[in-house]
Amino acid sequence: MDLRHISFRLLEVFMSVVKTRSLSETARQLYLTQPTVSLQIKRLQEEIGEPLITMQQQKLQVTEAGLELFRTCKQVFAHFEDYQDFLAELRGGERGRCKIAMVNTAQYILPKLLGPYSNLHPHVELPLEIGNREEVLARFERGEDDIYVFSHPPSLEQAQAARFLHNPLEFIVPNNHPLLNKKNVTLADLMPYRFLLRENGSATRMLFESELQSRGLVLSDGVKMASNEAIRVAVSSGMGISLLSHHVLPKGDNSYTKLHVIDTDIASQWYFVMRTDRHISHAARSFLKFAQANLEHYLDTKWVRNELHRLHLEPKT
Repeated sequence: MDLRHISFRLLEVFMSVVKTRSLSETARQLYLTQPTVSLQIKRLQEEIGEPLITMQQQKLQVTEAGLELFRTCKQVFAHFEDYQDFLAELRGGERGRCKIAMVNTAQYILPKLLGPYSNLHPHVELPLEIGNREEVLARFERGEDDIYVFSHPPSLEQAQAARFLHNPLEFIVPNNHPLLNKKNVTLADLMPYRFLLRENGSATRMLFESELQSRGLVLSDGVKMASNEAIRVAVSSGMGISLLSHHVLPKGDNSYTKLHVIDTDIASQWYFVMRTDRHISHAARSFLKFAQANLEHYLDTKWVRNELHRLHLEPKT
């Protein structure tokens, strides 16, 4: 077996089949016929000497050897993409792609950095993926992006994280809520009221539930809502009270009131996270260096916690 004889086209077809889990969809995307795709996969398996893809109960499955080849291909193709970026820069243009996946709340923060960076580097692509914590964690585990933004980074061996922003959480209530007339409100005073909460697994909810558990407190009523915007509107309309990140509360919004709770101070930190076992694009490193140099300029200095020097931003040789 001599892997040097394997062509890039064979690997491209194989990667597409793994991503789509469909021979017909791969044929459509690569402008091939389905028999051609099948023949290419057969040739690749013969070159490797191991089954890469099997059919079980009419479903396409990737073998262990196939998954490892897929991971290897991603690394190889990523290096060639960077080489193309290098050639473009050599010819006088700045090119590249910085793929970022962030949890929902981060969309209120990151554009303040991405906008200025994009203006300085107009030819750098900045595809963004926004989802709940579970969705972004899944993308991290698959290594689909260059940079991830979490308020609670994954505690995995291959995660390299550096905080950049303090994230205080604030209680908000309707403007006519009875607790606004009470002095020295405590966390226990909030328990009889309906709480509007994000989905299970969200960082804000995990922090809040941990605080309640440590105090031996139990909510009397809780309603799950899909977004921070929905929660703000619901609180404004008197549906309940909530706990949200300071950074998602627009300045000058008088449709609700922030409530000071004397015995509770809940906060987290925002982190940029990279995978140590994945090739990180030149554009992603460029963006993180820009962020390191400009956090205090574009974000509220009161909350900035610039520890981006902890990230290894020089590409591996």
